[in-house]
Amino acid sequence: MAFVSRLRRPFGLLLIPAMLAACSGGLTPPDDIDGSGVSAIRPMEEVSQAPASDMGGTGEDVSVYPVTEPSGGAENMDTAMMAPVTEQKRLPMIDSDEAMGISDPVQASSGVLSVPEGGINMDEGLGVERVEGLAEAQASEIAEGNATQVVVADIGSDTPRQVGQPESIPMSDASMELGAAAESDGYLGVPDKATMRKRQAVEGEQVAFLPRLNNPMQTPETMGGMPASERACRQRLLKLGVKFRDVPRISRGRSCGIAWPVELSGLSGGIQIKPAAQVNCQITEAFARWVKQELVPSSRTRYLSGVSAIHQMSSYSCRTMNSRKGAAMSEHAKGNAIDVGKIVLKNGKAIAIEKKGFFAFREKGLLKSVRSDSCKYFSTVLGPGSDRYHKDHFHFDLRARKSGYRHCSL
Repeated sequence: MAFVSRLRRPFGLLLIPAMLAACSGGLTPPDDIDGSGVSAIRPMEEVSQAPASDMGGTGEDVSVYPVTEPSGGAENMDTAMMAPVTEQKRLPMIDSDEAMGISDPVQASSGVLSVPEGGINMDEGLGVERVEGLAEAQASEIAEGNATQVVVADIGSDTPRQVGQPESIPMSDASMELGAAAESDGYLGVPDKATMRKRQAVEGEQVAFLPRLNNPMQTPETMGGMPASERACRQRLLKLGVKFRDVPRISRGRSCGIAWPVELSGLSGGIQIKPAAQVNCQITEAFARWVKQELVPSSRTRYLSGVSAIHQMSSYSCRTMNSRKGAAMSEHAKGNAIDVGKIVLKNGKAIAIEKKGFFAFREKGLLKSVRSDSCKYFSTVLGPGSDRYHKDHFHFDLRARKSGYRHCSL
């Protein structure tokens, strides 16, 4: 008994594999996997289209046999595998034209866009004619030798050269074009300056001109033009009604000269300066204010008449004070002074600047007012009674002194 129990264990171990092999006998491939009996796993479509030799060599058309689902478990597996396989319809890809319902796809189902050999012509699709580009037109002109502009080759090298010549309009054609333009504007031929002025006056055209460099008022200061202070002074003269003109610079060494002189010829109210005086702008402004605000009102008060003319005896003069040898230079040498010898009223009366008699009350009163009022406008006032050098005229200047001192001989 003990011997039988010992043999039962190894016999049971051998019996279990034998039973498993007997149950799975139908699943055991009859041939090698790589052999001709059982092939590798392939898609259903390839299996349905495989020749009869691949399905066991029966030589029959197996596509007509229906596919039967195996029943009975593992025992009927071999029978199911050997049954004819019908053709299965291939399911389309999700993003393909067939899946989208497009029966006539425009392009290949591979999804790759194909470009025509000549490219895509957008203009032709839109019905637009081809437009020639500027670079293409210029290249064509250069190639044909009809360039309208100068063409330079070898740019960037040491020897650039000009290619071709620009087209020029013949003189006859140019004159015809000018004549046609003039006729269209109502003029025959090229209009002259007088015609252009009339045309501008009628049409109200404003033509901008470049500043003339010989005009100190228009030349910039950085280019040697008039300083801003001189420009402002001349603007004030115009507001005062002064008649003047700019004259060339006066220069006679270090002691004599006027940087920006003016020629004074008249004052407000039609007052004439005889002869015209060459002075600087500062003394001109002071003189014009004194005449307008003091001299004219005084003459109207005493003579009921305005001033017609003022006779000056000296303006610019390169000399010393009182023309004395060794004396300091006079303000006349800088155009900073003016001497008045006679005043003529509009009623014809002429008042000479000199010492008057006892009964010349109105003349003495006018000269006294001139002496006292002018000191508000000038820094130096000299006249009859001051010294023997000023017995026949009034001297006015703008000498600059320390602490603003004014010398007025009253």
